[in-house]
Amino acid sequence: MSVTIKDVAREAGVSVATVSRVLNGSANVSESSAKLVRETIERLNYSPNFLGRNLRKCATNVILVIMPTADHSLYMKIVAGMQEYANKVGYDIISASSNATNSVEVRQMNMLFNRTVDGVVLLGTSYDAQTLNKLAENYDIALCCESVEGANVLTVTVDDEQAGYDAVCALLKKGHRRIAFIGADYTAVSSSKRESGYLRALREHGIPVTEEYIYKNTYDCENGALAMEKFLSLEEPPEAVFAVSDILAMSAIRKACEMGKTVGKDISVIGFDNITMCEMMNPTLSTVEQPCSKMGELVVRRLIDNFSSANKDNRYYTIAHRVILRESTGD
Repeated sequence: MSVTIKDVAREAGVSVATVSRVLNGSANVSESSAKLVRETIERLNYSPNFLGRNLRKCATNVILVIMPTADHSLYMKIVAGMQEYANKVGYDIISASSNATNSVEVRQMNMLFNRTVDGVVLLGTSYDAQTLNKLAENYDIALCCESVEGANVLTVTVDDEQAGYDAVCALLKKGHRRIAFIGADYTAVSSSKRESGYLRALREHGIPVTEEYIYKNTYDCENGALAMEKFLSLEEPPEAVFAVSDILAMSAIRKACEMGKTVGKDISVIGFDNITMCEMMNPTLSTVEQPCSKMGELVVRRLIDNFSSANKDNRYYTIAHRVILRESTGD
């Protein structure tokens, strides 16, 4: 028969509660008693039933991260930041991809509903604000990277509007005045805010908005190429392009090269995210960096705090972004 916690208590001559406190790292045990219990555990080769203990406490020390796709290095960098912090405090991170499909996301959320995990971080979601607010009444959830307007839940992102503004201002400082925009024409709040930043930069510099210079579809790679093809076919094509993702920007650069343009000289391109491929591109891609590791660490730290807090932290945190200029803007 396997050794139980009662066996350890009897052999050590202490109570079961004392053994439990030692196992939990409690300070309410004398050093001599703690030493005796640890020696007895080692001598009897006792293995605590952490699973049973966690179930009794309704805790698993596991956090689920749901991302729209597993193909994006941005999400992987955020998850890495989460894992680095979680490891330090005894938590595990597991990740799943919803393929941006509501039914899949709902199925994965069952891990939270049946208490298989303690909390969930959503890196983009199909849930609306009303649903998220209702879920937050009974479960610990958080948003990271992609916010939801009206959602009163813990959220960690960059300031997308300001980041879009800064990206366009960087192009304006280079003397560009005809600046085009490649965005996503659906519910992604980040794309909408980055477009607002683009428009504010033009407005503040006295540059009229040219509708022909705005292309919005989805985040799918091919739309960057379609946008660039449209721009370069105009009678007066843009001098520079701001895309709301690096994937769209890379696709646009490839199409520009196919059409005989030298990117960084004939036309400048800046993206958003600073994914791994940016520095592997030819030309290397100018972009707005999202500090993925910091975002991942902060959202997990605050979420874990919420597990044991009566007053949940539902604040909206923004992490500082950085504009990085490389060869695609002539740098």
